[in-house]
Parts: sequence; C-alpha cells; structure tokens
Amino acid sequence: MDRRNFLAGTISAAVVSRASWGSALSGFGGSGGAAPASPAPLKPMAIGLMISPANGPEQVIARVKSMGMTNCFLSLDGYIGKFSKELAAEIGGLLEKYGITATSAEVVGPGRLVWDFQDGPSTIGLVPKASRTARMDALKQTSDFAKMLGIPHIQTHCGFIPENPKDQAYEETVLAIRELAKHCAGNGQEFLMETGQETPTAMLRAIKDVDQPNLGVGLDTANVILYGKANPSDALDIIGPYVRSIHAKDGKWPTNPMLLGEEVLIGTGVVDFTTVFTKLHKLGYTGAVTIERETSGPQQIEDVKAEKVYLERIISKIQQA
Repeated sequence: MDRRNFLAGTISAAVVSRASWGSALSGFGGSGGAAPASPAPLKPMAIGLMISPANGPEQVIARVKSMGMTNCFLSLDGYIGKFSKELAAEIGGLLEKYGITATSAEVVGPGRLVWDFQDGPSTIGLVPKASRTARMDALKQTSDFAKMLGIPHIQTHCGFIPENPKDQAYEETVLAIRELAKHCAGNGQEFLMETGQETPTAMLRAIKDVDQPNLGVGLDTANVILYGKANPSDALDIIGPYVRSIHAKDGKWPTNPMLLGEEVLIGTGVVDFTTVFTKLHKLGYTGAVTIERETSGPQQIEDVKAEKVYLERIISKIQQA
C-alpha cells in the first residue's frame, strides 16, 4: 500500500485559475514573487488532515472542508518534477476557494522506499547515499513551490539516523539536513524532521549538530511506536521544545522484529493522547494537529470522522483546564 496515498481521488480536477493567486506568482525557484496573503490564523491545535492533492486536488481539498476542518498537510510526492507557477495557482486557488490553510508540505521520494526494518535503513530518508542527492533536490523544489503558497513548514523523514555520531553516514546526514535547513530559511520556512526511524536522542543530537535555528521536529505520534523507538509522551521530554507540527496517529508496538508495528484507529492503539497533548500544551504548542490515517476507501473517511471527534474532545478538555 502507498502509505502517502491519503484520501486519494479517483478523478483529476480541472485547473482553477484565480486572479488573486496569479498576481502573487510572479516568480518560481525560491527568489521571485511574493507569497499570497496569509489566511486567518488557525485556532491552537486545530484539527487538520493529511492529503495527497495529486490524486484529484479539488476532490481532496473539498473533502477537508466537508469534514469540518480548516487546515491540511500536503503530501506532494505525486508532483515531484512537476512543480510550476501554474500548479501553485491551481492548488492555491483551491485552498482559497474552500477556505483551507495548508500548514506544511512534505515529500519523501524520489526512489525506492520500503517501510520495514529489513530494507528501510537503505531506502528511507536522507541517510541512504544512493538517493540522497535526488531527495535533497526534490525537497528544495518543494520548498520553492511551498513559498509561492505561503506554506511555513517543509517536512520529511531523514531516515535511520545512526546512533553513533562518529559514523560517516551520520556526519553526511547532518550536512545534508543543514543544507536543506538553510535553503528553507532562505524561503522563510522551517525544515522539520519527522519522527520515526531514529530514536528521539539521535534526533536531538542531529538537531544540535546541524545547529540551524529553523530546524524543528514533525512529531508523528505513532511512528515512534511503530518503529519501536519510544512512546511519544516520553519522546516529548527529549525533543518536545522542537516540535512544530503533529501527525495524530495511533499504533501498536512491533512484535515481528522484521516488520513495523501496526497503525490503527486513533484510540485503539497505545498512544496516550491525553498525556501527549497535555505536555504539548504546557510547552506552548499552538500549531495544527494533522490526522493521518493510513488506510484507503470509504472506511478511511469514517475513521477520520471518528478520530476528529475523539481528538477534539481531548484537546478541548486540556485547553479548558
């Protein structure tokens, strides 16, 4: 299953041309053109949805609105090599049309990706040398594209960052992250490392060694469990001050040492969302909370609806305490 194929549409939407976006897109490539006017600020911990607009942009963006959400996280792997001013006008126009704020943009490709313990270390993120250059290029293009849409965060999996700081792969990965963070800084963005393949300690070490003020963490509440690295509430004691985005997801520990743990409906796994959100609230986190349900079809939509209600109840109680 394509784990990034969220709320995929079955048809392609027509290009939407809107003058307000066209006037903002006078340049492409990280230097020209002003970003469009920022939408109204989101409420703290506003629930959003991770979507792949390449699978029918209007259909998936309209669905975010229909579910009563105000924001989304864009998974853009389907557009690698296709970023353009015209595409920015299309996506931007649709976001404006439905009143949706795009909080972050992410790519994890190009190249082979195997989400397990056997081939994952050699295929995921910026650690594998064979795919590093192409992925850095894709992330820079994503940053330039996101600038035209006024998106403040660029996120990716950096991979199985070695625990040994003297490992050559560790040193090379730190240099790659630093280069990407600097590129994003030039576009007025933060570059976020998504939790998962590395321990929170290895991630914190990398953050300190990269030493860039715009480098942060995209906390995936389930990934640290699925990879057997930590539970998210304890991870926050290590990397909490650096969290700038959240993927709300639930899961179970891996019991087969060759395969990841199981991602499950929020509320049925081992993530303690009350503790996680309480700690984030105390840390002053006010960003979005993005639901990421790694299933497909009608059941995915029903699951997301139930997860939204579940999360909003917890967040409301914490914020009113």
